[in-house]
Amino acid sequence: MTKNRIVTVFDRYPEQTTATYSSGGKTYHGKIIKQGNKWLRSAFVEAVTPAIASDAQLRAQYEHLKIRGVNKARVAIARKLLTIAFQILRDQRAYEPRGESPMEGASTMSRLS
Repeated sequence: MTKNRIVTVFDRYPEQTTATYSSGGKTYHGKIIKQGNKWLRSAFVEAVTPAIASDAQLRAQYEHLKIRGVNKARVAIARKLLTIAFQILRDQRAYEPRGESPMEGASTMSRLS
């Protein structure tokens, strides 16, 4: 797959982006837009369970977000998994969970999430 093809696939299908409203210097991020491939979106939501079981950082974020509701937490982690998958395919490198890379205190983006 070429990089342009990867970007096109991830731009068109999952659509796990939020609606954004801005007025008077304030920005509100609304609900996740429900466009795109519903099967791919539901696959990422189902992938949350094994992901939080195997990745301590994703598990911690899930537990923190679970206060707002289990479904909201699952969708938020699914969006994070989508971002990780996109960056892995785009950069053609392996996933490195936090704490296992040489850059221990690296930012979230440098760890592919």
